[in-house]
Amino acid sequence: MIKAITNILKTAFRLLEVGILLMILANFWVVALTSGRTYTKISKVPPRDCALVLGTSPKMRSGVANPYFTARMDAVGTLYHHGKIKKIIVSGEKSKNYDETEAMKNFLVYNEGVPENIIIKDPKGFNTHKSILNCKNTYNQKNVIIVSQGFHNLRALFFARNNGMNALGFDAQDVTKNESFYRNHTREFLARDLAVFYYILGISPEE
Repeated sequence: MIKAITNILKTAFRLLEVGILLMILANFWVVALTSGRTYTKISKVPPRDCALVLGTSPKMRSGVANPYFTARMDAVGTLYHHGKIKKIIVSGEKSKNYDETEAMKNFLVYNEGVPENIIIKDPKGFNTHKSILNCKNTYNQKNVIIVSQGFHNLRALFFARNNGMNALGFDAQDVTKNESFYRNHTREFLARDLAVFYYILGISPEE
C-alpha cells in the first residue's frame, strides 16, 4: 500500500515537472517569435500609419487613476507627437456605464493633445485577441504599432503574427509597485501558455 502511494506521488511529481517545463517552453516560444519587434525608445520606432492601443480600466478599484492606463496613453501620445503614427485605434470594453474607449479618447484629446479626428474607437475589444482581430478585419489595419506594457505586448504580437499582421510593439512604462508587478506578470505568464495552447489546437481564445 505504501509503495503504491509512493509510486503515485512520484508519477504526480513527474507530471508536474513536465507541466511546468512545458509552460516555461511556451513562454520562451512567444518571446522568441516576437524578438526584435518591441521598442522602448521612441527614436528607434519605425513609423507606421496606425497605432493600436490595448484597453485597460482607467481607474483602479480605489477610484484613483490606473497607472497602466495612464502610461499607455502617454506612450501613444509620444508616438503621435514624434510623427510615428497618423491615426490611432483605441480598443477596449464598452458596457453599461463603462466605456474604456471613450476614456482613452478623452485622455488623448485633453491630456495628450491628440486631434480627435484621428482617433478610432473599437468598443468591441473585449480581450487582447479580439482587439487584434478587430484591428485587422474591421478596421483593415495590418501594419500597426501595438501599445501596451512590454509584458503584454509580447502576447499581443504573438496573436498578431498568427493572424498575418506585420505588427510592432511600443512598450509603455511598466508599473513597478510590487503587488501590481507580480500579479500582472504572473497572470501574463499563464496567459501566454493559454495563447500557445489555443494556437496549437487551432482554437480562438476568449481572453
